[in-house]
Amino acid sequence: MAEFPTTPEAISIGWLNAQLCGQGIAAADAVESFGWQRFGTGQVGDSVRLTLSYRAGHAGPATLVIKLPSPDPTSRATAASFQLYRKEVGFYQELARHLEVRVPTPIGTAISAQGDEFLILFEDLGPARGGNQLAGCTLEDARAAIVEAAAFHAPSRGNSDLLSAQWLQPRADLGAQLMALYPQAQAVFRERYSDLLAPELMEICEGLANHAELWFARQPEAPCLVHGDFRLDNMLFDIKGGAEPIAVLDWQTVAIGDGPTDIGYFLGCGVGSALRRPHEEELLALYAEAMALRNVRLAPRDLMDQYRIGALHGVSTAVFSSANVVRTDRGDENFLSMARGACELALDHDSLGLLKHKARNP
Repeated sequence: MAEFPTTPEAISIGWLNAQLCGQGIAAADAVESFGWQRFGTGQVGDSVRLTLSYRAGHAGPATLVIKLPSPDPTSRATAASFQLYRKEVGFYQELARHLEVRVPTPIGTAISAQGDEFLILFEDLGPARGGNQLAGCTLEDARAAIVEAAAFHAPSRGNSDLLSAQWLQPRADLGAQLMALYPQAQAVFRERYSDLLAPELMEICEGLANHAELWFARQPEAPCLVHGDFRLDNMLFDIKGGAEPIAVLDWQTVAIGDGPTDIGYFLGCGVGSALRRPHEEELLALYAEAMALRNVRLAPRDLMDQYRIGALHGVSTAVFSSANVVRTDRGDENFLSMARGACELALDHDSLGLLKHKARNP
């Protein structure tokens, strides 16, 4: 796609018809009219549901979803700087079909040369129940998410064909850039939330900022694809009216890492301590079982260590994101929720102590 719409208002019937016809979904002039409506709570991208009407004698999907750049210039600049749009487009173009994880099937994708404009047109998985970071989830939802994580961790683990994608490789200067920016992000986080986050939890945030060089210099021990933002807001449950249990969305932070980092992130900043603490052992065992079913057997010590480190990913994401995307009331609630759960997990399992230990004993 040399030219493509980057706002809902720019979408035309001709463009829609070309996409559907190009994929063999509908005839070249099948769409007669369409409407659109924004949905979701994303702060880096703009999600829009399209409702399509067809000419007599033609048929096609009643609804589609299109993901577009954020209308906020700060969020869009952050996305370009950290290649978030490029990663998501690359995931759907090159990786998704090789994995077992359920994601919406893409119909059309595009990315600008600068990486600040993109689109992904894909199937609508509704009716479905959207995950809600602030409302939490049931144990059954948590189990579904844990099992689904293995569906992209296991097939990609050590798979050079998938992990060697050029756009997936971090920039050589990325670690240094993050180390330099992180203390300022923590200063913003402290100023905004010091009265709202328990002192012992804010101390975890401060401790990670004080050891940013250890955090951003770490390397995966057993590389695979990680989602990077594996939490409830990026999941749909009971998709297609309950025909399937779960789908995973928003692959803008896909990266190479250790799979249990996603699990630590999810059980920390994703579901929170009230659900995690009584069911932590069961859910970790379920993850190990789901990986073993895909012929990846995890040593219990390695799983636990990488899980503990994963809690810190929740801390750093909450801190860094809060300072680098447009501020909203829900965003404040969301970042606090993420930080609270992640810091509680890190405190329960001395994640900072483990990070420092691994730096001393690589």
